[in-house]
Amino acid sequence: MNLHFRHFKRREKSVFAWRERAGKLPARSLLAALLIALAFPATSQPQDSLPFHRAEHLRHGINLSEWFAQVYDPKGYTKEHFETWNTAQDIQLIRDIGFDHVRLSINPAPMFRRNQADRIPADYLSYLDSAVQMILDHRLAVILDVHPDSDFKERLKDDSFVEQFADFWRAFAQHYSNLDPNLVFFEILNEPETRDPYRWYGIQARLVSAVREGAPNHTIIVAGARWSDDDDLVFIEPVRDPNVIYNFHFYEPHIFTHQGATWGASFWHYLHNLPYPSNPQNVVAAEALEPDAIHKLDLARYGSDHWDKSRIDAEIGLIAAWGRHWNVPVTCNEFGVYRKAAPPQDRAAWISDVRSTLEKYGVGWTMWDYSGGFAVVVKKDGQLLPDELTIKALGLKVPPPGPTAPPAKP
Repeated sequence: MNLHFRHFKRREKSVFAWRERAGKLPARSLLAALLIALAFPATSQPQDSLPFHRAEHLRHGINLSEWFAQVYDPKGYTKEHFETWNTAQDIQLIRDIGFDHVRLSINPAPMFRRNQADRIPADYLSYLDSAVQMILDHRLAVILDVHPDSDFKERLKDDSFVEQFADFWRAFAQHYSNLDPNLVFFEILNEPETRDPYRWYGIQARLVSAVREGAPNHTIIVAGARWSDDDDLVFIEPVRDPNVIYNFHFYEPHIFTHQGATWGASFWHYLHNLPYPSNPQNVVAAEALEPDAIHKLDLARYGSDHWDKSRIDAEIGLIAAWGRHWNVPVTCNEFGVYRKAAPPQDRAAWISDVRSTLEKYGVGWTMWDYSGGFAVVVKKDGQLLPDELTIKALGLKVPPPGPTAPPAKP
């Protein structure tokens, strides 16, 4: 069963209440965080600097999930899975659609040796090496996204585990340090779950330092403290490394993008056919089906908040302003709508509005995901079925039917 495993599903009720019930509060909190940031002097990094140049390779990408992370097959992380989940045909299709990069989710746990984290098993790395090389052979850039489950991230409360994770990152980065730094990027951690943003700032700085020791020339991707949210990104100041790209995830409003989901807020799985854009009139039917008064209010607020392209622009515009203030490149490494219950045309409208707004502000993007619960390509009976509606919403091209051609060498 294709589900979206971003692993923010353990958010506490208070956080859901803040994000989903606060009406205009998310935009105001973004503004407040931005005003705090603007109180500090900006950096002097020019926009023709190395990370800006390399960010040009990350303009429009797709997430490769459930391959080296989010593997819920009872057999687990096996050679058979690695060699069959995605093949050269998948990567060529990604290229044919018009994506310029992929974000490869990698769960570190299967190759993490406690107290010997720098000793990464060679056999496991060989499977990953094959996947990375296949991506590069198809002339795609690749983000190596360290994407563990929540229990791994919870262990970062322990300083000794932070040091072990730094050992892992140093060795992992060194292993890939011989690959083209214009095409291979290191993402520190998918959706951190550190409640204290100041602690996360320190942890992230330590991990950036470890990556830099292992790979002096490669660009690093970082994020804010909690779930890579937009407001957590604008809370932080840039790290003390000039070769860094700053990343956020955008799924606002979750009540629309995650309708039908069985993780996160418990009432989401009841929702279906919730419309976008929203207004007080078009959510009445959904309100009538919701027995809980609190969640009925959530739906009413979704309607009264008038979520549309201008509302999306207001939030993304603040993130872009933060990037301009600090003179750092910003990317959106996840956005999308769960396919199961959202109206297809409305889903496409939201994707188009987010994508075009990101492009308006010069922010590169990576949609979630290739063939999972938010898919751009549906795998059925051994066939790869590109979703024309989603591809057009992304401003890309629908490839002609038939087998894909072998990749052209650079």
